[in-house]
Amino acid sequence: MARLDITPLVNAIDRLCEGLARHRGEPADMQLRDGLMQRFEVSYELCHRVLRRFIRECAASPDEVDRMAFQDLIRTANQQGLLLGDWPAWHRYRDFRARTSHTYQAERARQLVEAIPAFLAEAEYLRDELRKRLA
Repeated sequence: MARLDITPLVNAIDRLCEGLARHRGEPADMQLRDGLMQRFEVSYELCHRVLRRFIRECAASPDEVDRMAFQDLIRTANQQGLLLGDWPAWHRYRDFRARTSHTYQAERARQLVEAIPAFLAEAEYLRDELRKRLA
């Protein structure tokens, strides 16, 4: 199991945390907000990819994990204690990820920024669980 390198995920979470702190210090700075949104996108994608790889490596049937729908992946991860949140929470993050990458709306951006602290807690929990299990 030690083959799985979570360094990119760890780095992305660190950058998201830094971005959130800077945005909180200067909430009117739209450039900081936009950068924070991009950091969310990268962190979200890495959470998804690393989670799938980890579950695949632990699975009795890795091919089943490859075919698993995202919601089933999240439910499986939640059952295994890898996540704090369940499918509705992750569905919301996935929706934010999809919408921010295809359209830009000020209200949607505001909603995403408000959701980042909860997502960050989720990502940090996943990081910490993976560190324990990969040690």
